[in-house]
Amino acid sequence: MHQAFSLRVPAFLATLLFSLLTTAGSLAASSDIPAFIRVTGEGTARVAPDMAVLELTVTREAPTASSALDSNSAAMDSVLEAMQDEGVEERDLQTSNFSIQPKYIYPSTKSSRERTAPRIVGYTVRNSLTVRVRDIKQVGSILDKSVTLGVNEGGNIRFTNDDPTQVITQARVQAVKAAVEKANTLAEAAGVKADNILEISEQSFSPKAAPMHRADLMMSRAAESVPVAAGENSYRVVVNISFEITQ
Repeated sequence: MHQAFSLRVPAFLATLLFSLLTTAGSLAASSDIPAFIRVTGEGTARVAPDMAVLELTVTREAPTASSALDSNSAAMDSVLEAMQDEGVEERDLQTSNFSIQPKYIYPSTKSSRERTAPRIVGYTVRNSLTVRVRDIKQVGSILDKSVTLGVNEGGNIRFTNDDPTQVITQARVQAVKAAVEKANTLAEAAGVKADNILEISEQSFSPKAAPMHRADLMMSRAAESVPVAAGENSYRVVVNISFEITQ
């Protein structure tokens, strides 16, 4: 009994010693982590848009899929030709969605036990076109002409900038300055200093598209050209910065 116990003691001591060394190492490592302060800064820059992106959809219904497709294709061909006549380049025209969907009718049943299969009564063909308009003054006339030629559903109209790099840089600089100012204010109030930057990250937000519904497009026929207000685009940047705290 005594011999067996004496053999187990060294193993127990080794395990205890390893645990103590591991704990001490963890504490030493944690003491190397500097104290820090993390702040968020936001910057916004505005600029007038120089380009518009339109989503135009031609929808046609017919008793057969082929007749619906033929009618839709003829209307879309006219729209594409008109876009090119307005000076829109081929690189700025792109088919964004195309679908052929059957239309069903569900006969009413007098009894819940009666089950009648739905019947196809026609087909709907949708063809959507994304148009980049690089001259914003043409947006109204292009919308009006597209409705005249068969566009009967609208998706989104988005006023954007071909190259927003410079304005985003302005927003980014504002965001960093705001973060630094906030960090210095907090550190001064706490009686410490915000020193070296340990980490920095950012998020940027671009302008959102404005919806233009089918009714809006149909009502455009009441005027010679659709009234369009481009306004300004706001580009927002948010940065997160961690500063080392020193006494």
